[in-house]
Amino acid sequence: MVGRSPVGRGWRQGSALELWQRALSFAALGFLTLVPLLIVISAADPAHGQGFAQWLGEGLGVSATSRKKVEQLIALPGQTLRTTTAFSLAALAIFGLSFGAAVQTTYEKVWGLQPARWWARWRHLVWLAALIGLLLLFATTTLWRQTLANGVATVLSATLFLWWSQHMLLGGRVRWSALLPGAVATTAGLLGLRIFSRLVFSPLIATNTLAYGPIGTVLVIQSWLVGVGAVVYGGSLTGRLLHEEIPRVARALRRRR
Repeated sequence: MVGRSPVGRGWRQGSALELWQRALSFAALGFLTLVPLLIVISAADPAHGQGFAQWLGEGLGVSATSRKKVEQLIALPGQTLRTTTAFSLAALAIFGLSFGAAVQTTYEKVWGLQPARWWARWRHLVWLAALIGLLLLFATTTLWRQTLANGVATVLSATLFLWWSQHMLLGGRVRWSALLPGAVATTAGLLGLRIFSRLVFSPLIATNTLAYGPIGTVLVIQSWLVGVGAVVYGGSLTGRLLHEEIPRVARALRRRR
């Protein structure tokens, strides 16, 4: 009985998708690409050079003390620009495109689609540029600050971006209406992860920093990225299950009437 339920189907599909392994890959590629790229880009703006450090601490949802530990990991803008080379930027770009390809592949497997043709790789570049632009917007403006209006704006922006991301990376092969539940579920999951980070990761940063130094904070951030990957992929899978289950429930209710 449980195996035929939506929860049972979701468990089987998640196991077939190898959700945990893909979340680990998401964290590794995300750490190699997004964090360095955003540090370099935000460092190019001296007025907001520390914006990304502030945003990362805020995104983790940790306390002010733990947020300072995170900010200490980010190099000063001048140091970042002096130590950046063309080769390092090219390597980051290659890893970034691989990151987009990994997310696309997972979305395709969630919806049971064939891999896109090689000429569709331009979508990875567009998606990566949009993602960096969105994160940089939050890193260099006051949108990340904790106010009701900014919170609503952040939630709506995240939902719209996740909705568009699925459509872009899937090449329009799935209808917009089918992708909306996944975007909503992912946003809800990220909000839950933020609460979890506040309760778990915040004290971990303090204790790991004392035990292992700066590498302890890096380990916590990497663990957080694993959680983000699990939420992003799990949210997409949940969205497909909701898209399939809601019509079934509606038909069952009509039959009962």
